[in-house]
Amino acid sequence: MGRAASANKGLIAAGGGLRNGAWLASEEPVWLILKGLKRVCALPVRKIVLLAALTLGLLSAPLLICPARAQDLAPLSWPVGNADLSVAGVAEGTVFNPSPSDGAHVSGMLALDPTLSRRYDNGLSLALAGRFVAADPLSRGRYDGDAIEYLAAAVHTGLGKFEIGLTDGAAYQLSILAPTDPKADEGVALEDPRTSFFRDSNGRAVINMFALRTEVGASSNYAKFAYMTPDLFGLRLAVSFTPTEGKQLPFLNAGPHLPGRQADIWEAALKYQNDVGPVSLTGYAALAEGRAEHKLPGQEGVSDLSAGLRADYPLDDDITVSLGGSFRQSNAYGFDISQSWQTGVTRAGHVSGMIAYNAWRASLEYGAGTADAVATSPRLGLTGWEATLVHDIAPSVTLTAGWQKLNYGRDKGLFFNAAPQLKMDVIFMHLKLSTLG
Repeated sequence: MGRAASANKGLIAAGGGLRNGAWLASEEPVWLILKGLKRVCALPVRKIVLLAALTLGLLSAPLLICPARAQDLAPLSWPVGNADLSVAGVAEGTVFNPSPSDGAHVSGMLALDPTLSRRYDNGLSLALAGRFVAADPLSRGRYDGDAIEYLAAAVHTGLGKFEIGLTDGAAYQLSILAPTDPKADEGVALEDPRTSFFRDSNGRAVINMFALRTEVGASSNYAKFAYMTPDLFGLRLAVSFTPTEGKQLPFLNAGPHLPGRQADIWEAALKYQNDVGPVSLTGYAALAEGRAEHKLPGQEGVSDLSAGLRADYPLDDDITVSLGGSFRQSNAYGFDISQSWQTGVTRAGHVSGMIAYNAWRASLEYGAGTADAVATSPRLGLTGWEATLVHDIAPSVTLTAGWQKLNYGRDKGLFFNAAPQLKMDVIFMHLKLSTLG
């Protein structure tokens, strides 16, 4: 969720704010925890459950005894003239035992989120913010392993927010602001994960060939102009324009030299939130249209659309139940916009439910998708399930345990396992430390 998206949560609202993330004085405690958890994944399921409970207790105890310790994980900040500089960040680590597999594995990422901002008495706010990331191949999210996932200047006024730079498109920004798919832990979710669990024979993430992502993301974090209105009676609109697939300032780079490269990508998205009695409803719809360059026969500009709906119902003051789902359709094969064709459609759907009780959350996800055969590429099918249990040990410390099953199929040719089907499942534990605020 991960995402320039995760990093962009803090600046996504028209009122501005700090970026979500974590600052760690030392990564040694995290490494020691993960090193111990790696041994856990090699044990039978019953022992994993018992040791997971024990780990939760051991990690929770110091913070329960002395809650003030959680306040240590706060963004660093300094005055810079009339402006303020803050540095936040996030550290995540996952231990998992996939099947088929050669044993337990560890994956993780570390991100720093600096923000230089200035507020004026008339309500105007200026900000220059970035997200700088180090991650292994399984924790790179949707940004192809970019060291700079976000770097943009933003102007916030009473009329909304205007951005220029490396940032998410309008559709993806709104989907993060108002998610329609409840997930207990977005970082290791089935849908749009920051961390995935399965490698191919070359060590790359299996989901690179076709990932379950139901939010429009055609313009990724390419350099662009983006505008988002303030929230008005629960309604918010966002639009963005991406000149090319370049990752410098807009118009300075055309992007990769390959057939079907996209240019002039327009995105528009609409979000609506409202309460109907005790139920809170969130709706989302978005589309993107682009123009292809250096086209091969049959290629065209990208066309991408999605929609989603979510309902949250509080059973009492402590328990909330959430249900939601989303759907996406694109002419980009496997949602790769440089593979946008006149024939063939890629579709994906996702439904999920979550129950939250105080510092605990549990969710169940199901997703499926198909990518029609185009040119020499086969028809791909995808189905997946995930069950996740999360405990917020402190506002800045989260521990997750879960299970995921992911299946791929193709109508011709073979996967790296020398079969037309690829069936995988995994048990995992995920630790996240993040700054407060």
